Amino acid sequence: MDFFERRRFPIRQDVPLDSIILSDPSILADSETETYYMTGTGGLLWESKDLKFWDGPYEVAMTDPSSWMGLNPMIWAAELHQYKGKYYYFATFTNRDVQIDTVRGNAIDRRASHVLVSDKPGGPYVPMEDPTYLPADEPTLDGTFWVGEDGKPYMIFCHEWLQNWNGTMEKIELKPDLSGTVGGREILFRAKDSPWSEEEYEDGSAGPSKVTDGPYLFRTETGRLGMIWTSWVHDVYTQGVAYSESGTIDGPWVQEEEPITPPNFGHGMLFRTLEGKLLMVAHSHKSVNGRYIRYPHYFEVDISGDKLKVGKIYQPKN
Repeated sequence: MDFFERRRFPIRQDVPLDSIILSDPSILADSETETYYMTGTGGLLWESKDLKFWDGPYEVAMTDPSSWMGLNPMIWAAELHQYKGKYYYFATFTNRDVQIDTVRGNAIDRRASHVLVSDKPGGPYVPMEDPTYLPADEPTLDGTFWVGEDGKPYMIFCHEWLQNWNGTMEKIELKPDLSGTVGGREILFRAKDSPWSEEEYEDGSAGPSKVTDGPYLFRTETGRLGMIWTSWVHDVYTQGVAYSESGTIDGPWVQEEEPITPPNFGHGMLFRTLEGKLLMVAHSHKSVNGRYIRYPHYFEVDISGDKLKVGKIYQPKN
């Protein structure tokens, strides 16, 4: 039995969604295999035919131990995207054995958004041409995929607040086959542009949070370009939305005044079921015996107008 077969052997079968512990969930609905593929932080993959019961988890990310990621990188916020006949694995990789900076007493590990590729949605996902996509001396995370109005592919990602103390949302162009990046990055907006997030600063004052997390782009049925993203309201993980005034990823991006999800739900993404229903998957958390645990949930979503509206929690039918 080879390496891939061993890592693909299922641990559990017919697991209900509410029994799965998963942070930063992302779902790909693949019409060719008529299967849903769910991944997220941890880099593991779950498979389902009905969104109700899942098999897994499988290990599908095959990183290069000789690369900057090292032997056993942490994997955060993985996403699957289908593009031009291939399947791509966007994720944040962290090498805890390498520190790139120290800011305000915090040692910052080597961390970056990166892309792997596969011929199949279930993997394995393997490295491509470029060994790095983003600068080695800056921690970046939560990369997601978008094809711009110019027809070019882009990665949208965050420069982590731990280094710049005011997290950014940025874009960078990808090569046509997504095997690397082209040119420089551009800042789309900063964490403290948000009117709905809030934290207490070191001097005792309060203001917008410095955290940017979990971007995901969408277009309403009226053609308006939006981005959901997540930050904090004090100690509560919360998701908001911004819209591009130009209708392009260049913005300017204008933040909505209020969050779009209930408190304690965040890092969402949108997908359509195999029957065409639009849903959002996001996680919530609770503390169990002092342990911070996150669980995925489905929400109904309406983008028929100029704004995304998040509805009730969705329960798949038997």
